[in-house]
Amino acid sequence: MDVAIWRAIEGGLTCDITTTGRSSGLPRRIEIWYFVIDGQVYISGTPGTRDWYANVLAEPAITFHVKEGAHADLAARALPILDPAERRRIMSRVKAANSYFAGDDLEAWVAGSPLVAVMFTA
Repeated sequence: MDVAIWRAIEGGLTCDITTTGRSSGLPRRIEIWYFVIDGQVYISGTPGTRDWYANVLAEPAITFHVKEGAHADLAARALPILDPAERRRIMSRVKAANSYFAGDDLEAWVAGSPLVAVMFTA
């Protein structure tokens, strides 16, 4: 990956992702939070059901659209993080690094938030 693109990813907080609709098969683009922990990009959000997550469970191929600091459309796969200990490790780091989430309950995040690792494929 281009160094300038990676630096933009490391410095960002929001991106767009395009998923494939699990029922329609059509592309679905949304803005979403992402986090870089130990050089790995993760997508998550507050607890609750999310269409984007249901879409990546059905079809993990996504496009990660960098839009802060640079512009790029990157092919990737979204790999769900299901192990509770790994979810707790990642989400505790996300909460510690982002004061916006400081008051949120970690265990609620671990139990009910979508969480995927983004694996860039190009």
